[in-house]
Amino acid sequence: MKKSYKIEVDCPNCANKMERAAAATEGVKSAAVSFMTLRMTVEFENGADEKAVMAQVLKNCKKAESDCEIFF
Repeated sequence: MKKSYKIEVDCPNCANKMERAAAATEGVKSAAVSFMTLRMTVEFENGADEKAVMAQVLKNCKKAESDCEIFF
């Protein structure tokens, strides 16, 4: 399953940090962040709990870029 989320991030470099942090999260098959559209697209592993995975994605992204936000 693939879903898109609105994000808040300050610069393209910060968006890259978010993308790497999201992609490294367990349960995420792939992740892409667009600074231009302020969107994150996440493809989940089969059987992954979307809400639990996204909570962990947000934690990981906050570690990489403390002032980022994901709206879900």
